[in-house]
Amino acid sequence: MIFDKPITIALSKGRIFEQTMPLLAHAGIEPRDDPETSRKLILATNHSNVKLLIIRATDVPTYVQWGAADMGVAGKDVLLEHGGEGLYEPLDLNIARCRLMVAGAEGARLDGDRLRIATKYVNSARRHFAARGQQVEIIKLYGSMELAPLVGLSDLIVDLVESGNTLKANGLHTLEHITDISSRLIVNRASWKMKHALVARFLDTLREAVSTAAD
Repeated sequence: MIFDKPITIALSKGRIFEQTMPLLAHAGIEPRDDPETSRKLILATNHSNVKLLIIRATDVPTYVQWGAADMGVAGKDVLLEHGGEGLYEPLDLNIARCRLMVAGAEGARLDGDRLRIATKYVNSARRHFAARGQQVEIIKLYGSMELAPLVGLSDLIVDLVESGNTLKANGLHTLEHITDISSRLIVNRASWKMKHALVARFLDTLREAVSTAAD
């Protein structure tokens, strides 16, 4: 497709980037550098008007919200924590799929108040247990979530689960499903208005790519 206006797309390294590339290729966009080997944070593409920002996954919604990027690709887990202010979420890209779950050690229980929940997903965990009518204490961690119940830091954890192998390896098991997670295309509200024709064409192309991949 023809990009007749400048477009900046925010992406994060790793799984999301790898699985987004075939969708962008369907729209005719290819980066000139490999983000895994390049130190550049702004990648040029085969279109002079299209740039890719390579940033932390948790920062993608912020860059899009404040207009530093016109669009971005972010996991629903990140969007739930961010809150979605200042952006649209028009398309589920159906990539980087997993589940947000409550998990614990053998014999762990979901009922009761004042449970201690270790998680990176503070807002999602708080909303989930509030909907259950439970008051819980949230302990924010940034990694190695499975360790928390094993050393008595928490009663339960809330974390992303793909295969469940890491939980099993550490003697934990899932207790409750919170929500399914996949990566979404997000769009800055001003860009949606000012560059609507271009963004709409791009969205249609991605929608076609997602539909083709699902067949």
